[in-house]
Amino acid sequence: MKNALVIIPTYNESENIGPIVRRLLDAVPEASVLIVDDGSPDGTGTVANDLAAAHPGVNVMHRASKQGLGAAYLAGFGWGIEHGFSRLVEMDADGSHHPEDLPAMLALLDDYDLVLGSRWVPGGRVENWPLHRLALSRGGNLYTRLALGIRIKDATGGFRAFRADALRTIDLTSVASQGYCFQVDLLWRALESGLSVVETPITFTERVIGESKMNGSIVRESLVRVSLWGIARRVREAREVLVNHRRLPSVRAIPVITVR
Repeated sequence: MKNALVIIPTYNESENIGPIVRRLLDAVPEASVLIVDDGSPDGTGTVANDLAAAHPGVNVMHRASKQGLGAAYLAGFGWGIEHGFSRLVEMDADGSHHPEDLPAMLALLDDYDLVLGSRWVPGGRVENWPLHRLALSRGGNLYTRLALGIRIKDATGGFRAFRADALRTIDLTSVASQGYCFQVDLLWRALESGLSVVETPITFTERVIGESKMNGSIVRESLVRVSLWGIARRVREAREVLVNHRRLPSVRAIPVITVR
């Protein structure tokens, strides 16, 4: 656990960040934390600084403006790799992800490159979600599986742990996705890179304080990008079939000899 860095992006999470960090340090005392704050106007950055002053393992990255979830995680990955952490974790600031699930996830990194905390595998649970959010998540994950031809049950979840050496094999410089589409983008790149991926059940609890960052533009971005990735996959597979067909050796006709 000592070489694990938990990256927590924040924007207007002043009431949530303190409790979740304290829970995290109780659950995984030897882990370090990096809070990546996008210039929250509600004082989240100040609360984060106070946490860093009180806990040696807590660090804060202040960014000037709101640049999106994906950009925050990419900045956090870069910081973690630069500072020599061997395991990097994504976790939300709003309390929806339970830090108590993290020890089991980190243990799985001994055998896998990427561990996904999954709501939709046996043992996984969602608490306090309205029906429309359940339908959106279930439907989005089903569409992602069909479009990309993958077996992952929870491709959109944001509670995940990476081995840093495996993360280095992914071309992170070209990742432009934001919101929840970033999670699908990163998973797709990991699978395309041949990384080993496993899902493990978690409990996901809807936030109590503050408002969800989910909105229509995030859903539209995910739909468009996943559709384009799915089309690109099918085009690539069709080309591979055509190339392999052309490489097949030609069969010469064998003359028939009639014996009289």
